[in-house]
Order: sequence, then structure tokens, then C-alpha cells
Amino acid sequence: MTAKATGPSSPTGDEEPPLLSSRIRRLLVGRPRDFRDRSIFHHLALVPFLAWVGLGADGLSSSAYGPEEAFRTLNQHTYLAVALAIMTAVTVLLISAAYSRIIEQFPHGGGGYVVATKLLGSRIGVVSGCALLVDYMLTITVSIAAGADALFSFIPLEFHIWKVPAALVVILLLTTLNIRGVRESVLVLTPIFILFLLTHLFVIAYGLVAHAGYLPETAADIGSGFKEGIATLGFGGMFLLFLHAYSMGGGTYTGIEAVSNGLPIMREPRVQTAKRTMIYMAISLALTAAGLLTCYLLWDVVYVQGKTMNAVLLEKIGEGLPFGGALVIVTLLSEGALLVVAAQAGFMDGPRVLANMAVDSWVPRRFGALSERLTTQNGVLLMSAASIAALVYTGGNVRTLVIMYSINVFLTFSISMFAMSRDWFQNRRQHEHWKRRFTLFAISLALCAAILVVNVYEKFFEGGWLTLAATGSIIGLCYLIRSHYRITSAKLEQLYKELGKIPAGPGAPIGKVDPSKPTAAVLVAGYGGLGIHTVLNIFRAFPDHFEGLIFISVGVIDSGGFKGEDTAEDLRHQTQAMLKKYLTLAHGLGIPAIYRMSLGTEAVEAAEKLCLEVSEEFPRTTFFAGKVIFERERWYQRLLHNETAFSIQKRLQWSGKTMVILPARLS
Repeated sequence: MTAKATGPSSPTGDEEPPLLSSRIRRLLVGRPRDFRDRSIFHHLALVPFLAWVGLGADGLSSSAYGPEEAFRTLNQHTYLAVALAIMTAVTVLLISAAYSRIIEQFPHGGGGYVVATKLLGSRIGVVSGCALLVDYMLTITVSIAAGADALFSFIPLEFHIWKVPAALVVILLLTTLNIRGVRESVLVLTPIFILFLLTHLFVIAYGLVAHAGYLPETAADIGSGFKEGIATLGFGGMFLLFLHAYSMGGGTYTGIEAVSNGLPIMREPRVQTAKRTMIYMAISLALTAAGLLTCYLLWDVVYVQGKTMNAVLLEKIGEGLPFGGALVIVTLLSEGALLVVAAQAGFMDGPRVLANMAVDSWVPRRFGALSERLTTQNGVLLMSAASIAALVYTGGNVRTLVIMYSINVFLTFSISMFAMSRDWFQNRRQHEHWKRRFTLFAISLALCAAILVVNVYEKFFEGGWLTLAATGSIIGLCYLIRSHYRITSAKLEQLYKELGKIPAGPGAPIGKVDPSKPTAAVLVAGYGGLGIHTVLNIFRAFPDHFEGLIFISVGVIDSGGFKGEDTAEDLRHQTQAMLKKYLTLAHGLGIPAIYRMSLGTEAVEAAEKLCLEVSEEFPRTTFFAGKVIFERERWYQRLLHNETAFSIQKRLQWSGKTMVILPARLS
């Protein structure tokens, strides 16, 4: 057995060099950020163009699979493609305009979860939130899988067995990038985004111009096809076919909400930044999706096994160009790479939804914590693991993934549009131009609900049931988690009420703790039953021993609170106010007391450092912390309640300090 020295590690007192694992982590993830720096939020926030790259890429990249699915659904009735292209562009612009109004009304972000919770209540809010969680997990999966399809389109079929392993590697790389930080990941991927825009703009423009001479012939074919369609299908049958194709192309619209959800990472003024980002995304997506659908028709594009329809279109266009081969490769590479960029929306907004739900106690509260790099690391890791599971389960089949993906997207869209239209109608007397907004949300609701119903009906047995089952299971789990938190909070509140009737003592001067006498240092996170219970139990367990109290607290900045330059200062004031309540408690008990505090993104490491500083100032200090314990311990309680007290105890004991954990028993 070896003993750890508590003195300096070298004659000069220099710090020990970091462990190899720590050095590797720093290399991959980067050095910790100082949240006390008032300019740090400005450096982390995204300007409109970078927000368009990080969040808008999700919407723009859906042009790689959404229009294809819609066009393939038409079968031989391709004469409907022009009407489909127009309707697709109109839908993109309508839904984008609706979400711009949501951004105005909810300037702090949160997307569909916050909209549903605020306007329809928490029960509908959790449905929207869970749908969004599955949506963002599938955003990662479908984007990476579709990117792999694009990149493997010009690779022989025998090599396609490596498609899923390659996709898994990309997900792991993106996970590492996002743990480093949102801005870093977006900056790395910006050149890919620009290349996609340039190549696809050229392809669509050339595709339309080169076949402009065939427009009269194409128009005649559309007219004759329309007449034949009416003769064989009838108006009703043609409308249902069109609605079916339009709904199957629902994947085209799946990234539109990402901007409203990502408001907290926007550069001030946030609302203007987000609305400008939404305009960029709406125009680029509408033009790209409609342009591709029109080009499919003009160039007689048909599905070829092992290739995307965009790849087939590119090969047809490239045949007539001197640099056609290079154009095909570069464009497909940019498309595949942009789909990788699009996965960013899942990594950026999925953890943010988790963090919002953690604040409301629907999911474990640790999902609201920030890492030393000021990222929601736990959420990033969960999104990564879930997307890998979906990729493996479906074998990277994009058509199946898009079905699963679209259902939850349009469930959230429909809830948000219903909530907003209902809100504007109920408050119509307060707004002079309410009809305009109400009409916008009502039309958007009708479109989104139609796409949702058709997708569920048509594709229920092709993956739709799995999405609904997964979302329903997560909703049920959220209710169980929240119920546990509520029961625990009620018991702690009852404990607080019982302890709140503490008779006032003779009083003692606050701030007169003698370093030469035995002192009890109490670690507290908030003022309530657990902290009061711990203080009283110290003097019951060790009567007439301690002659002073030191209250120690670490103000933890989580994702819910990290929203601006004044974050650290606001948290400091809140923590000080809480600690002063404990000083008043000690004063009433007749015990001299002071407090010490610090701020951090992770409680354990910051608390350890603060405790060691206190032990140097007060050598005869014994540390105490309270811990909720249950009569029947369950495995899930460790996931829902942090083990902070035990973690700090272990670190302090390793440093040669004494720490006692006093239980607060809950039946």
C-alpha cells in the first residue's frame, strides 16, 4: 500500500504535470474556458452566416433526399413535378415565415418545446419535447447516412459494405468536435457549406438553362400527361397522388425549426440574427429543392440502384461538359460533406432541448450541466449514442430513416402551429393585425398536419410505428422521472417545514470564527431542508465540539443560465444571497459563522479546490455535506440524483482531509 503525500510535489512547490489521459483529452477537446470573462459569450455566439452554416445546413441539406423521395413517389406521373416544385417552395417559405414569428414571440429560444409548454401546458410540451429529441437524434443519423449514400454513389457496389462503418466513424468525429465547442465545429465545416452552395447553384442554373429550348416540348408533355392522368385517375385520384408525393417529400422541410431552437447561441441582437438566418435558409432551401425537382423532370432522371437521383442528374449534366467528371465528383463530395454539416443541428439543438427539459425536471438534471468547454457534453454524448443505435438498427437505409424522421418533425411542427394560431385567435383583441398572423399559422398548421397524417397512414408499417413507439416510450419515461423529482421535492419541502420552526438562540457575531478552534465547514447547494438538516445534525452528532461554522458553496453555471455576458455576476449575487440565509440561521443558533464561495461549471472540482483553501485558512476544519437517502435504494436513483457529496468526500480524503456525509432519510 502506498500513501499520497499531502505536501508540494517538488522542492519548488510546482504543480504536478497533468496525467497522460488529461493531456490527450486537452488535445482532443481543448483547454477549459473561463466563464468569468464577460466577452466569452460574445466569442462563442454565432453571427448570421455562421448560424446559417451550423443550423441552416440541416434544412438546406434535406434537398439531397426530400425532393428525391417526392419525385420517386410520382412514378410515371412526372408531369406533376412542376406543381410539386412550386408547392415545395411555397411550403418552405410559409413554415419559415411562421417560425420567424415564433422567434419574435419567444426571443430566448427553445423551439417547439417552449412554445407548446408556454401556450398549451406542460403535458403537451413534453410531447413536443420528446418528439424533438427523437427528431434531432434522427437528424444526425439521416444526415450522415444520406451523406454516405452521396459519397458512395460513384463507388462500385462491392465497396458499399463499408458505408455504415464509415458513417459510424463520422458520427464519432462530430461528437469530438461538438464537445470542443459549437463555434469551433461550425468554423471547421464552413468551407464545405460554401462549396455545396456554389456547386449546386451551378448545377441547377445550368440544368435549367441548357434545357430551356425543350421547355415548349416539356410543357406539351405536361399537358398531355395531365389529361391522361385525369382520364385514368380522375381529379380525386390525381389529387391524392399529388398529396401523397408532397407528403413523402416532407423530409425537405425537416430542418426549418433548428434556428428557433438555437437562439441562445446567436450573436446579439439575437432576434434579428435569428430572423436573418431564417431568411438565408428559407430562400436557399426553396430554390434548391424546387430547382432539383424541375431538373429531374427536364433531364428525365430515373432511379438507379446504388445512386442517388442527384448523382444520376449530375452524370447526365456532366456528359455534355468538358469538366463533367470532375463536376460530378466535387458536387457529390460537397453534398455528402454538407450532410455531415447538417448533423450539426442534431448535436447543437438536441442537447439544448434536453437542457430545457432538465430544468423542468422531465429528464435527469445532469443534462443541464455545462462542461469545462461550456458545452452540454452529456447531451452531446446521448445524441451520439442514440444516433449510432439508429444507424446500426436501420443499416443506414435513408428511406426508412426519413420516414421515421419526418413523422416526429411534423408532429412538433403541427403542435407549434396549433399553439400559435390558438394564441393569436384568443388574444385577437390585443393586436390590430391579428388576422394576418392567425392566417399564416392556420395555413401552416393545415399543411403540416396533412403531411403528418399521410406519412403515418402510408408508412406506419415501414418504420412509422417504431418512431411513434419510441416517442411514446420516452414520454412515459419523462413522466416517471418528473414524478420522482416531485415526490422527492415534496418530502424535502416537508422536512424544511419541520426544521423551519427553529427557536432563536442567544445570537453570536457573524464572521468571528477562530481558526485555532474546531470548525465545521458545511457544503451547501441551496437553502432548504437538506442544508438546515445537515447543520442541526452536526451539533447533535458532535455536541459541544465545534465552535464555528463555515458555509461553502459553488455556484454552478448550467446551460439554462449561460445566456449572456452577465451570467457569472448574476450567479454570484444569487449564491451570496443564499449563503447569507445560512449565516442568519447560524446567528439564530448562537454559532459564529462565515461563508466562502466560488463559481464553476462542474461542482466537484470547484468544491475540492475551495475546501482545500479553507483547510489552509482554518486548519482544524472538518467538512460536512448532506445526502438524501431512500429507504429502498433503486438503481435509477443514482442516475436522477448526483453523487456530488461522495465524489467530493473521496477527493478530500485522498488529500488527507476529513469529510463526513450526514444522511437525510426519505421514506
